[in-house]
Parts: sequence; structure tokens; C-alpha cells
Amino acid sequence: MQQPMCEGDLQNQSRHQIVDPHLSLEELLFKYLGPRRSAAFLPVCITYLLIFLVGTLGNSLTCVVIIRHNVMQTPTNFYLFSLAVSDLLVLLLGMPLELYEMWHNYPFLFGTGGCYFKTFLFETVCFASILNVTALSVERYIAVVHPIKAKFVVTRTHAKRVIIILWTLSVVCAIPNTSLHGIFYLVNGSGHTIQESAMCILVKPRWLYNLTIQLTTLLFFFLPMVTISILYLLIGLQLKRERVLEGLEAKAGTGRYNNESGRIKQHNNRRRQVTKMLCKWQLVGLGGEEEVVLVVVFGVCWAPFHTDRLMWSFIDQWTGEWHLIFQYVHIISGVFFYLSSVVNPILYNLMSSRFREMFKEVMCHQWRPRSTRTFSLSITRVTMRSTTGDTLPNLSTGPFEAGDSEFCIEGHNQTSCT
Repeated sequence: MQQPMCEGDLQNQSRHQIVDPHLSLEELLFKYLGPRRSAAFLPVCITYLLIFLVGTLGNSLTCVVIIRHNVMQTPTNFYLFSLAVSDLLVLLLGMPLELYEMWHNYPFLFGTGGCYFKTFLFETVCFASILNVTALSVERYIAVVHPIKAKFVVTRTHAKRVIIILWTLSVVCAIPNTSLHGIFYLVNGSGHTIQESAMCILVKPRWLYNLTIQLTTLLFFFLPMVTISILYLLIGLQLKRERVLEGLEAKAGTGRYNNESGRIKQHNNRRRQVTKMLCKWQLVGLGGEEEVVLVVVFGVCWAPFHTDRLMWSFIDQWTGEWHLIFQYVHIISGVFFYLSSVVNPILYNLMSSRFREMFKEVMCHQWRPRSTRTFSLSITRVTMRSTTGDTLPNLSTGPFEAGDSEFCIEGHNQTSCT
């Protein structure tokens, strides 16, 4: 049997004329387009359903918590809200469309407009998610490594401005690939379009698609991956340095440095204020394992997605073996693409003690009267998913502003931040 045509064989055109007078319509469609339903539909559908339930619940709770509680409306949480919105869009709109296509590969029933919408949606939320994660990493780097500057940079207004810019950039960058797609039809020997063959695929010259994919992979995967890795490395080094200085200061307090000069005292007091703020922004464990987890999860979730696109872009001759390999890569990339929408609220939200308290309050709200308290303080070690107040502390005077108060036990020294 002749190998069914894959998208790579149908490119650069919106119509493909065929001459097979002895084949029925179903035989003709199967010969050139393959089976209507993907063989992997059932296992993929079950996997997607689990991802959908967990991801929708986690991201919805994130949005509800941030909207309902003013104390949670911080610069950091604005980025997390934006990230949750992009994850919800891909889960609620993107996943059903992909499942429908796996269940019924052709005809595509939503027309040219639906084809543009599907492609535009996936591109936009993909770019927005990556930019949100990168922007959050930059903000945390500034807060930890440049805490004085953070007072003026890490603000609600600045976060809103950055989020608007990154979503605008995502929309603009999604346009090129969207414009390259359209509805493909088979045409029979008499020149009539076979409506049952409609598919939403690439219809413009392939070199344009190759250029678009290579640029977006560079700008929205490799560059963010390198940026996030470097920033979290610097954050980890800064926090390690602070812990070392804190230990030396504790030893000096019982030794010959008890009579330190006023200038040194002032310096140490200022550094203690920075350390208080760092407790709130604690991003790593004692060995920095959590930073490594963040970077690894980002790479694992997004690498298959871009591998899938690059593979489709670079392979010119589609043999049966290449087609089979691509099908596996495509399925794996889809699973990890949607899985990123599940791990995001876990990594950035559920590991935060304050977020967990708010989640419990939202989940149990219908069973008890609403509490008058805004939130409860937890004596816990703040992880990388911790939240911050509306503004950072004034490092020259010391006090935290409203919403910034949170206790922290740092390592084994039990240094409380209040």
C-alpha cells in the first residue's frame, strides 16, 4: 500500500489534483490523507483529559485567589496571573481543537477563519507563556541581586506595563506563522474540489515557514532558556553569599568584633534589611535544587514542542520511517506542551505557603462564613514560589509596607523575617 501523504507532502499549495478514477471517495481520501482518526487517539485523549482537569483546576484557583484577595495582588502575582490566563486559554480552547483533529483529521469544519484562529491561538499562548516565565525570572533576579533598585522597579505599575508589552509582542509574533496556514483541498480528475478533504495546514512556500520556525525557536526557546539559566544561577550565588555572610556575622557577634565601629554596624544593619527581603524572595533550597528544577522543567516541557516544529521544517523527503518517528515526536511534544500548563501553577503557586492557605480558603469558602481576616501568617521557609507585597521595603529605613509582612525561617539558623 502506498504511504499516505503527510503534511510535508501537501505543502506550498492549497489544492492538490489527483487522478484515481478506480478508487471510491473513502479509498481516495485514505490513500492521500491517511486514516480519519489517529491510532493514538484513545491513550492521548485519556492523558489529555487528566492534564485538562488538573491544569484547569490549578490555574483557575490561581486566578480566583489573586482576584479575590488584595494582599495577593503583588507585582510577582500579576505575572503568575498572566501565566495562568495563557495556560487556561490553551487548555480550554487549544486542547479541544487538537483532540477534535485527532478524532477527525478531515474534513476541517471551521473554515479558513477557524484555521487562522487555531494557529494564532497556539502561537500566541506559546509565546506569552515563555515570555511570562522569563519576565518573572528577570523580576526575581532584580529583587535578589539588586534589592535597592527593586524598590523602584518591582512595582504593580511596572508589572502591568511589562505584561501588556509581552502579550502585544506575542500577538505580533504569532501573525507570520498564522498567515502561512490555510485550508487545503484535494481536487479530483474533473477539476472539482473534494470538500471532504479539507485540512488546516501550511499552504504557503516552505522556505517562509522554515525561516519563521527557526527565528521563533531561537527567540522563544534558546534565548529564554539561556536567560533563565543564567539569572537563576546568579540568584543562587547571591543567596549563598548572603547565607555565608550571615554565618560569619553570627560568629563575630560572640568574639572580638563585639566592639565594631559605627560604620560597620550601619553596614551590617543595612545588610540585615536586605536579608529580610531576601527571605521573602527565597528562591532556592540550601543547595539550589529548586532553581535547577525550574530550568529543567522549562527545557523538558518546551524542547519537544520546538523539536517537532524543527523536524517538520527540515525534513524534505518523508519516508515511512521518518513519518512514523514524526508521529511519535508530535504526540510527545503535545503531551509536554500541555503538561507545562499543569506544572506552572504547581511550581510557582502551590509550593507557596500563602498560596496554599488562599487555595484552602477558596475551596472551603462555600462551607463556612467568609473570614474577616485578609490572610494568616505562616512561620515557614519561603520557597521560590513565595509572594511579595505591593512594594519592597525601604532599605534605608527598614519597615515593610502593607502586605509585606511574612515570617521566614532561613535554613537551620531560624532567622525570622517579620
